[in-house]
Parts: sequence; C-alpha cells; structure tokens
Amino acid sequence: MIPAVIERCAGIDVGKKILAVCVMVGAADAEPRIEKRMFGTFNVELEQLRQWLEREHCTHVVMESTGSYWKPVHAVLERSLEVILANGEDVKGRKGHKTDFKDAQWLAHLLRHGMVRASFIPPQGIRELRDLTRRRKQLLKAATAERNRVQKVLEEANVKLGSVLSDVFGVSGQLMLEALLEGKASVEQIANLAQRRARSKIPDLLRSLEGHRMSDHQRGLIQMSVDHLAFLEKHLQQLDDLILKHIQQHGYQRQFELLQSVPGLAPDSAASILAEVGPDMQQFPSAGHLSSFAGVSPGNNRSAGKSKGSRTVRGNKWLRSALVQCAWAASAKNDCFLKDKFWRLAAGKGKEGKKKALVAVAHIVLVLIYRTISSGQAYQERGTIELSEAKRERLIRHHVRRLGRLGVAVYSSRPEPSPATKAKPKSAPRTRKKSPMPVQCPTKNLTVEDSI
Repeated sequence: MIPAVIERCAGIDVGKKILAVCVMVGAADAEPRIEKRMFGTFNVELEQLRQWLEREHCTHVVMESTGSYWKPVHAVLERSLEVILANGEDVKGRKGHKTDFKDAQWLAHLLRHGMVRASFIPPQGIRELRDLTRRRKQLLKAATAERNRVQKVLEEANVKLGSVLSDVFGVSGQLMLEALLEGKASVEQIANLAQRRARSKIPDLLRSLEGHRMSDHQRGLIQMSVDHLAFLEKHLQQLDDLILKHIQQHGYQRQFELLQSVPGLAPDSAASILAEVGPDMQQFPSAGHLSSFAGVSPGNNRSAGKSKGSRTVRGNKWLRSALVQCAWAASAKNDCFLKDKFWRLAAGKGKEGKKKALVAVAHIVLVLIYRTISSGQAYQERGTIELSEAKRERLIRHHVRRLGRLGVAVYSSRPEPSPATKAKPKSAPRTRKKSPMPVQCPTKNLTVEDSI
C-alpha cells in the first residue's frame, strides 16, 4: 500500500461554469474524511471556495490544466494554498467511471499519496511577459496570412511578381505594388522601380507584368490587406517596446543578455524563450527535463529489452517553435559548430532528414541555454578541435578507401616506415571482408601529402 504524505488536501475538477471539489482530511496512517461540494466560477463563489478550504486547513490543492479555465481559480487560491497543476495525461481515471466528483476525488487521492507531478507555473512577472511574447507571435502569424492573401490576389490578376522577386514585400516589391494599386503607371514604369540587385531582373519583371488583368475589385482587396499589414506593423512595434520595458522593470535584463550570447538567438527569440522557461533553472533538475518540457527530446519506447522507434514527446509548443527558429539561424551561422552538426545529420537524407536534424540542433541550443542561465556565464564559442594522430590516420584511410571505390587510385608520397619501427601485433588480426580493389585510372591519380 502506498503511504499518504499529505494529510489535508483537495482536488478540483475544473470546468467553464462549475467546479467539483473533493477535500480529503485525516492522518496519514488512517482513512481520510472525504467531503465533496460544487462551486460556480464567479469571483464571489471562488472566494467561498477559498474560505471553505481554509476552514478545513488544507495545505495543498490540485487541478488539471484544462485550457485557460484553471487560471482564475489559481489566481484566487495561490495566496493562501500551494496550488499544484497536473498534466491531464498523468491523472487520467478509468474509462467508463467518469463523473466530475469522481475526477475530483481521484485527483485528491493522487495528491494525498504524492503521485502528482507538478507542472511549471511561472511567477507573475514571467506570466505577463509570456502574454506579450505569445501575442507577438500571433500577430506575426496574422501578418504572414495577410501577405499570402495579397499573393493569392496577384496570381488571380495574372501578376507574377512572386515568380521573379524573392520577396514581394521587399523594397522593390512594395514600390511596384503601390504603383499597381494606383493603376496609372505603365508596365515599363513599374518594372523600372526595381532597386539594387533586382534591377538585373527587369526583363523578367516586364514579362511578369505584361498583360495583367488587375481590376478595381482586386485593387480594393489588396488595399485592405495593405492597411491591415500597416496596422499589424504598428502593434508589433508597440509590443517590442512593451517587452523590453517589462524585462527591465522586473530585473530580467541579465538573463536576457545571456541568452543572446547563445548561437542563433536574436533579441526577439531570446525574449520568447525567457518568457517560457523563466529567469532561473531551479524548476528543471537537468537539461534533459527542460528538453522534455520543450518537446525536443526523444520519447522512451522500450519493451522486452528492445528499443523501438519513438517520436519526440509533446511539449510546450511556443518554446519548441522558438527553438526551431533559432536552430535555423544557428545552422546558417559561419564559424559555429552547430552549422557543421546540422549538415552532418542532414546530409543525403532529403527533406525529412533536414527536419530531424533541425530538431536535434534545437535540442543542443536548449542545452546551451540551460547551461548559460544556470552558470550565469555568457556562451563561449568552441575553438577548433585538433585531431589526434590516430583519428587523423583513420580519416585518411577512410577517404582513400572511398576514392578507391569510385575508381580513383591514390598513392602516398610519405616514406614507408622501416621494419624495425613497425609495431608487432599482440595477437593475430581478425579476418575482415576485403573491399574490391580500386580500378587504376592513370588520368585521376592523386597524391596524398602528409596533411589533410
């Protein structure tokens, strides 16, 4: 029998309009007294719930993270009790035995016996910062959707700027779009609005604009999208200012600067990651726990002594998307070991290989973030790793063997070691399957010098 560890606790089944509450009170070595009540979700009723729990001298309360319905309950109870937020996957009851009160009693039973893993609930300052960064992400998605609508209308009007310009909303694209909306400039005049490197594409721009069929109706649709994009751009600027101000007011400036030292992290992504993981790592025992929280670590799927294929675990989608964005930036950064890591994992594996390599790099970035915040020291880029003589010789043999299979004969210019200097093997070497002899190709003879 599992011993009880909490003598006075409560479980709450959270709904939109009602709360089913079960209180368990009693000595740890005896059967508890169980009492159940129903409460509404208005503020007055939540205060009545808090007063009842205080009269019962409850010290802990647990509830599931059901959407956003748990947040007002947490805001009322966190002042006087220790509130534990449980993952719904960890506290599922038996199928066919589900009622609100049974769910509340099951939650209280698990909490009483210490079988609930508490989810991370950040402090108030981080929760407010999280609201700002998540809203910024949502506005960016809305802006992307609006640009796609503009591109769709341009395609319907036989305007193929998207097939010539890499970014229709760049400097050249916006000038041409404004001229198309006015409807007065000729095709040649619109094409000559190209700036800098886009001017080399003027012949293609002429072909993409020639004979277009943009009507007043389509101009009106594009103008609505342009106005909406200007509105979103204004609010994004306001959000950026609010985020920086919030970080400074709550004393997160040091962690914010440390995060920007990690490869791939810009100020916006550093703010998003800070809002999701918090300013310290005390709530995560190790980097592996943080990786599982973010959903960038592989799941465990082992049975009968055999490891089966497993996908990454479900985690914080906001943190995961920010890490993937940072991984893309790190994979394109010169003089960074993450770039070599990405292309080494993605080489020859197609699109799916790149996706897997991206998640692997995101995992490494998160480990670097954990170490940076935990130590309080800015990240230092790794220096060049010197190859040992044994590894150097192994790489030479590998590449010579690969060239031989391609039909290229490679000859070494290094002198052969004397018989006296050759080390005698301690035992007979194992027999290995010989690879086919390389085809001698006089026109492709190479010389391997003493350096790589």
